Amino acid sequence: MTGFDNLYQPEFSEVLNKKFHLYGKWKESVFNNTNPIVLELGCGKGEYSVGLAERYPEKNFIGIDIKGARIFRGAKTALQKNLKNVAFIRTRVDFVQSFFAKNEVNEIWFTFPDPQAKRIRKRLSSSLFLNRYTDFLVDNALIHLKTDNKLFYEYTKALAIENKFKINYASDNVYDDNNLPEEVINIQTFYENQFLAKNNKINYLEFNLNNILPFNEPKEFNDKFVLVNS
Repeated sequence: MTGFDNLYQPEFSEVLNKKFHLYGKWKESVFNNTNPIVLELGCGKGEYSVGLAERYPEKNFIGIDIKGARIFRGAKTALQKNLKNVAFIRTRVDFVQSFFAKNEVNEIWFTFPDPQAKRIRKRLSSSLFLNRYTDFLVDNALIHLKTDNKLFYEYTKALAIENKFKINYASDNVYDDNNLPEEVINIQTFYENQFLAKNNKINYLEFNLNNILPFNEPKEFNDKFVLVNS
């Protein structure tokens, strides 16, 4: 329908309580390799999926977003750059388990996700979602969060501490931190540029999930981490 052969747009009926036809087959059927898969959930215009694909040809990247106009931009850019290691799925993150088999995914990026000010369980980094992701993530998978929302960053960091995840990087101002991976600084999204124009500080968190399930919410989340002023 879009003319983009790197974009998949299943109907809800195809993935609601069903496995997508590429479930467990992304490496062999889409990328034609056995390289690790990295997801960008809520990818927007796909700046990170494309930017990371350029930097890491030894990995495969899949951007996921429900908004068509946004994701079309990412798919088009990837084709223009002739990138073979990046694809996009237009769907709700709620359905992500229908797309990937156990141990099929190695990393997840959240780039400026909706902080879900008053709906903690809807946050992409909540314990509810992290528990779901373990259905398809490898052991000790890497999780990356980049956000302008300080409380959302602090909430996710508290959740990581609560569940004894190994925190590799925790920065509340990435442009004043010389110890971060290059891609955290040099890839900027459309929304990040808007936040920077407002002089918002950008936060970054990277951690490894452990295998101690189920994951729990930080004990103090009921009051401190409801993002009233988001």
